[in-house]
Amino acid sequence: MSDESGPKGILEWLRWLWTTEHPAVVYVREVTTSVAAVLAVGLLLFAVSGVWPPMVAVESGSMEPNMGVGELVFVMDEQRLKPDAAHANTGVVTYQAGREAGYRKFSSYGDVIIYRPDNRSGTPVIHRARFWVAEGENWYDKAEPAHIGNADSCAELRNCPAPHAGFVTKGDNPATNGEYDQVTGLSEPVKPSWIVGTAEFGIPGLGYVKLCASGSGPCPLYLATTGPQTWTKAADVNRPVSG
Repeated sequence: MSDESGPKGILEWLRWLWTTEHPAVVYVREVTTSVAAVLAVGLLLFAVSGVWPPMVAVESGSMEPNMGVGELVFVMDEQRLKPDAAHANTGVVTYQAGREAGYRKFSSYGDVIIYRPDNRSGTPVIHRARFWVAEGENWYDKAEPAHIGNADSCAELRNCPAPHAGFVTKGDNPATNGEYDQVTGLSEPVKPSWIVGTAEFGIPGLGYVKLCASGSGPCPLYLATTGPQTWTKAADVNRPVSG
């Protein structure tokens, strides 16, 4: 004899699934609602930023003290809310232009950009845009002497004259990133098409969730059980991890 007391029809079944205290259903319901909430937040952030993923985690200390390891950074398409001080149509404010306009991000002048060195695939770099160079430009005199090593002329600098137009970039940490990325060979001048977006704000420590899960950076939970470790990255640059 069939059970006539159970839910009948789609609406009743949905109501039962939403309200029942059956342990298995409660577990599935909580997992489903949690995943849905995460997706909803991700889609909302994407709608605002225009970049996917809209949040990245910082792996190394090349932007310290203005941006630390494990910081979760919100990224926005550089063309959205383009500042008046941005260079031409790029949407990016350089350090030099920011200093003149009083435009600051992450405790210093100009925008911090996320870019792919030489447009290579793989994990991008997060460094500050320092100034713009035109194709073929001798930018030796435009550069700050402290960031070009021992070079005495353009001929002694990598990427000078500039092989193409783009941004000269550098990490903020003077201890590990004293020279421009274009001087160390990390990247040629950064073309606007290589830019993923600009860093808008960061939440210290929250990025460790991603770093621990992916194994792509230092994990405090792991270090707490194994003791101090040294985490190194090539050229000690900040590489944001999709989060």
